[in-house]
Amino acid sequence: MLFRVPNMSCGHCVSTITKAAHEVDADALVKADTDLRQVNIVTKADQDAMRRALEKAGYPAEPSI
Repeated sequence: MLFRVPNMSCGHCVSTITKAAHEVDADALVKADTDLRQVNIVTKADQDAMRRALEKAGYPAEPSI
């Protein structure tokens, strides 16, 4: 699943987002691009659950096409 995360801008942001994703699915693969402000998460978890976890961590995310 691909999310647009407008306020992700640095390595600390990526670390926090990765931790939040792993709280939902410990086996999730997280790849972030701070230039594009996008996060690609390969997971079996529900997209809404993942989005809520990112928001709770302080990074509101929108599903991206």
